[in-house]
Amino acid sequence: MTHSIRSDSTLSPTPGGTYGRPQAAHPSQETGPSIWPAFLAGQPGKPVRVVLIDDDPHMRKVISHELLGDLRTDLVAQAASMREGRRLISQHEFDVMLVDLNLGDGNGLDLIDYMKTVHPLAEAVVISAMEDEQHALRAFELGATGYLVKNSWFGNFPQAVLQVVNGGASITPNLARRLLHRLEHTQEAPHPHTAENKDKLSGREKEVLKAVAAGYTSGEIGSRLMISCQTVNTHIKNIYRKLQVRSRAQAVSFAAHRGLL
Repeated sequence: MTHSIRSDSTLSPTPGGTYGRPQAAHPSQETGPSIWPAFLAGQPGKPVRVVLIDDDPHMRKVISHELLGDLRTDLVAQAASMREGRRLISQHEFDVMLVDLNLGDGNGLDLIDYMKTVHPLAEAVVISAMEDEQHALRAFELGATGYLVKNSWFGNFPQAVLQVVNGGASITPNLARRLLHRLEHTQEAPHPHTAENKDKLSGREKEVLKAVAAGYTSGEIGSRLMISCQTVNTHIKNIYRKLQVRSRAQAVSFAAHRGLL
């Protein structure tokens, strides 16, 4: 995968491992589409907040330049190890975590698990050199909504971040094809959670879940149901707990298969 690093932008470190947006020589050099729907997360005035955990300094530099060069995304902090990553997760508010699986002092899968405990509504996207289906499926089980293979063309990092934060998924094309092929030859296994060991969803929670399944963001759901965005997120957390899932995609899939929608 070939990356183009802009020579007119530099990262300005600040205390605590955070980074400021680079100053472009001219406003037109900021990347991003000229038209970005107002209902989508990732507006120039309120960019998607991203944290990055990768022990490869070159990869961090590449990703940093892409994220800070797009007005819709903002890199708020980064770490180079599992230990630093845990501290970063506990100290920062963010919307999406980009995480490598092969960290020098641990496994990125454990960080996904930890992140979903501390920030259950945040999205996790794996960036890894490992392209096998087993690692990808395990990441998805833990709540990840993206898996990007290093050095494989898939678009760009801001695009991946915007896809997952707006209810989609971002998977390297070759890996996605292999996962689909695998699913075609695998019978669906019964889900380990039965109706006897989970609470029923309330009427309001079902309304929220249906809106999530329709692709609406938390803000849009709040407007439709005339409740605050914070209340919507509280309902989503309760849905996660009751259905014992870790992402919107898992919640919708679980509910669809069991007639809860």
